Amino acid sequence: MARGRPREFDVDEAVDTALAVFWDRGYEGATLADLTDAIGIRRGSLYAAFGSKEALFDQVLLRYGETIARYIARAVLLPTAHDVVAAVWRGAVEATTDENTPHGCLIVHGALSCSADNDAVRARLAEIRRSDRQRLRERFRRAVDSGDLSAGADPEALATYVATVQHGIAVQARSGASRSELHSMVDLALAGLRRPEQPEQPEQPERS
Repeated sequence: MARGRPREFDVDEAVDTALAVFWDRGYEGATLADLTDAIGIRRGSLYAAFGSKEALFDQVLLRYGETIARYIARAVLLPTAHDVVAAVWRGAVEATTDENTPHGCLIVHGALSCSADNDAVRARLAEIRRSDRQRLRERFRRAVDSGDLSAGADPEALATYVATVQHGIAVQARSGASRSELHSMVDLALAGLRRPEQPEQPEQPERS
């Protein structure tokens, strides 16, 4: 039996190239022609390697999470809740304003305006955002248990707030805000939080 022809392209490089296309144009905005032209392959080769455009997008999302968005996984390992919040927001600024990549966030912008035909893609991105919030919520719950946050702190509300600011950073970056402008905004947001919901220190008795 004759052996099939070997692939004429590197699959990992193809995923990286597709990531840039999807990130720049969104899921629906990135046509098959855009993808095959950028990768340098024919449509049949794309289907043979990935199965479908949606399956390729799934591979892109995995790559994005392992590379560009890895700052979230790193942030939740930091020792204090304040450190976590700062790292998420600073990481978002860096990831969404890199001069070598499209500005904004693929997870935020990738399928916000998809038609009903692509509800599954929109739901996939929404699930990633929910998963990130859950990771933050669990981290803040541990901070409450350890005393890093006060017993009255609301991990759910804090996680939602942190994610909302994070997504807002992506929107502003996509709209043209500079890295320095966004870091200044983070400075202001962190100053408002101080050390989020930390236990109050007992008053020291007056010395006679």
